[in-house]
Amino acid sequence: MIYDYCVVGGGIVGLATAMKLLEKQPGASLVLLEKEPSLGKHQTGHNSGVIHAGIYYTPGSLKAELCRLGSQATKDFCTAHAIPFEVCGKLLVATNQIEVARMNALYERSIKNNIKVERLGATDLRRREPNIRGLGALFVESTGIVDYTLVCEALGRVVRSAGGLIDLGVEVTSIQEGSEGVVVNAGDMCWTARHLVACAGLQSDRIARSAGLNIDYRIVPFRGEYYQLPLDRNKIVKSLIYPIPDPELPFLGIHLTRMIDGRVTVGPNAVLGFAREGYPKFSFSLRDVRDYLSFPGFWKVLLKNRKSGATEMINSVLKKGYLRECQKYCPDLKLEDLGPYEAGIRAQAVMRDGTLVHDFLFVETDRMLHVCNAPSPAATSAIPIGEMIADKCISRALVHR
Repeated sequence: MIYDYCVVGGGIVGLATAMKLLEKQPGASLVLLEKEPSLGKHQTGHNSGVIHAGIYYTPGSLKAELCRLGSQATKDFCTAHAIPFEVCGKLLVATNQIEVARMNALYERSIKNNIKVERLGATDLRRREPNIRGLGALFVESTGIVDYTLVCEALGRVVRSAGGLIDLGVEVTSIQEGSEGVVVNAGDMCWTARHLVACAGLQSDRIARSAGLNIDYRIVPFRGEYYQLPLDRNKIVKSLIYPIPDPELPFLGIHLTRMIDGRVTVGPNAVLGFAREGYPKFSFSLRDVRDYLSFPGFWKVLLKNRKSGATEMINSVLKKGYLRECQKYCPDLKLEDLGPYEAGIRAQAVMRDGTLVHDFLFVETDRMLHVCNAPSPAATSAIPIGEMIADKCISRALVHR
């Protein structure tokens, strides 16, 4: 059979893309290939479960708009498919004068992004969250929590009900593009499609190279390590508690996150990973490490971020350092409160010149579109991202029939 579309990758972006393709082209034939035995096994299933509001992003940018649209689309999708979610709000807490200045800048940005935010002083902060300390905070009321694995499962059901085929447990080994279509191989299995969309996340560079594309980036895995609070401390916060981010650093910092199942997690940090899909501590893949050690861009990133990177690695090994980051805004936390919890791994695209890619990165040919980087918060924004990708694919399909 020759399919109209083949989607590689069963994470939330791949599934949302498949759903939107079938929604916009009823009756089209589509197959989605996922190497794992179930959907959403990697970045989607290992994130903090937050439905973000988009306060951080440059006003008027694509990221800001997609996050704003995605926040509402995710909530609407969950309502339609009886997926539990909660709009509990998020507090961004300033613990020193430098952070107060950054907080004020974020408040101005929130106004430009049309996000409802309440500015709190120290007294109001303590009244709202008795266990949290700070000089001030921003309360983003529209932030929510959900289990994105359940969202993936529902997306999968929608794709199947629209006539799409989802093949699990198939790892793509090669892709050949011809003038009439694309042939996708996974061992001794083979699929042919008129158009291909690759949403491969942690493996996006390898899938692109397997298709013969000349790419100028590599995926460098960053581990986000979490801890879990004891059950008797699950009421320690009512909202999500985030630090004010340092604009010089690429990640958001350690936060307290209420999960939809009632647990509270602490994290994540951001340490260099030694395996793209190795979630236990000290996981190591020679292939993955060799991949980024041989790439010039990695060494430029390492040099530029050596100080913060060293701090993150030390705090990863020494739990007391990790705890100190949390105690800046939650001083009552103790070492024994930090129980084990599974890590997540972020697929960070790094360019040859050492640039960390924080925007969308696509590689396109006549019959293929590779989503090489879908920036955070991709889970929140997945439905409008999927629509954007679907529109690109349909426009290309109309030209290359």
